[in-house]
Amino acid sequence: MGAAIETRKLTKSYKKPGGVANVVDGIDLHVEEGEIFGFLGPNGAGKTTTIKILLGIIYQTAGEAFVLDKEVGDTAIHHLISYLPEKPYYYEHMTGMEILKFYSSLFGIKDEAKCQALLEKVNLAGDGHKTISQYSKGMQQRIGLAQSLLNDPKLLFLDEPTGGLDPIAHIEIRDLILQFREEGKTVFISSHELSDVERICDRVAIINKGKIEKQGRLEDLLAGGRYEITADVSEEFSNKVKETDTHVSWKNGRLIVDMPDSINPNSIIEGILAAKGSVLSVIPRRKRLEDLFVETVRSVQA
Repeated sequence: MGAAIETRKLTKSYKKPGGVANVVDGIDLHVEEGEIFGFLGPNGAGKTTTIKILLGIIYQTAGEAFVLDKEVGDTAIHHLISYLPEKPYYYEHMTGMEILKFYSSLFGIKDEAKCQALLEKVNLAGDGHKTISQYSKGMQQRIGLAQSLLNDPKLLFLDEPTGGLDPIAHIEIRDLILQFREEGKTVFISSHELSDVERICDRVAIINKGKIEKQGRLEDLLAGGRYEITADVSEEFSNKVKETDTHVSWKNGRLIVDMPDSINPNSIIEGILAAKGSVLSVIPRRKRLEDLFVETVRSVQA
């Protein structure tokens, strides 16, 4: 498959008193066709600016950016991409069906059956007659997704698609996004909901202070977990454990050993038993995206 998004040394600068600030600082992004890609970073990291460049809303100061094998801003790709902002705005007096018919007219689409099919796709078939003012936040997100599908895009940009939703709405939106991938669409997600990103994304990039700090497949980035061993053992033994690549703490008089899974836990367990201690639990801890995110952002701030 080809690249749905490719950037090379992409930079966006703004003048500030005393000099220039690089909001996006020479980033290289690669998003493959047909994947769900997570674009992560703290507030002010450069996520929104990058998306606006990729959509052709603003222009880069330097570097190159390509979307669907065309330079950004090329009008030939406008009908192949779609964007759902974090807080879409709709006229609240209009119904869901009226919203879809209005936006479909902008594409020259006059097929009301398509609008109805999209309402069914996002589970709003029975709510198309209701006004937007009657929609919950989850329903508004779903009508937004339906709107973003009117032009049958190859590439969707979704900004915080599950932000602020209740658990059921979360699941519904996640399932819809997974369905987009099954249909062969590429989905580019900017989100702070790291658990959602971890569940559905194939690859991610973490941007901080305008620079890409991590990028790759989730399975590779999250490789390497940890073990947590809890034991009743003497403090003398804990002093020996501290000499290894572990983190040792005490809780309620019990030893807690946190260690990378690159170390064989049997060596620690055998040591505890040899010291006449007892092992209470051995719990494998899989590395989470939240751990990677915090570790990455804090390392840059340090």
